[in-house]
Amino acid sequence: MAITYMTKEGYNKKMEEIAYLESVKRPEISAAIAEARDKGDLSENSEYDAAKEAQGMLEMKISQLKDLVANARIIDEKNLNTDEVQILNRVKIKNVANGMTMEYTIVADSEANLKEKKIASSTPIAQGLLGHKKGDIVEIRVPSGLMKFEIVEISI
Repeated sequence: MAITYMTKEGYNKKMEEIAYLESVKRPEISAAIAEARDKGDLSENSEYDAAKEAQGMLEMKISQLKDLVANARIIDEKNLNTDEVQILNRVKIKNVANGMTMEYTIVADSEANLKEKKIASSTPIAQGLLGHKKGDIVEIRVPSGLMKFEIVEISI
């Protein structure tokens, strides 16, 4: 599994999710399985089958989250700078073609949330911006073609 970069806050949220799934959801599903099993013939018991499937999905999610945090590297926000675009920077960019400006924070894939204007570092826009400086014009291939953006501002 690949290394994932996370903020301390993002890491803590994943750890809380694991704890919730293990301490609340796992016992709920075990209880549902036990209740369905008590109803008799398991060969025609759809409640039992559904509960077992839910258990499998839950265990897979817990396993994926544990892999994610096991391979996580916490980014020390004190070491961030704004000389060039890097993960956890807030970047204001201007579309050269139409003058429209946008602002995004580049985050780890596991913390991306477009509503909060947080884009994953693996996206084409983030990849095109990383390593560039304020004032640079970058060409980024997006699904609709090649776009040019000017880096207007880099902040933390």
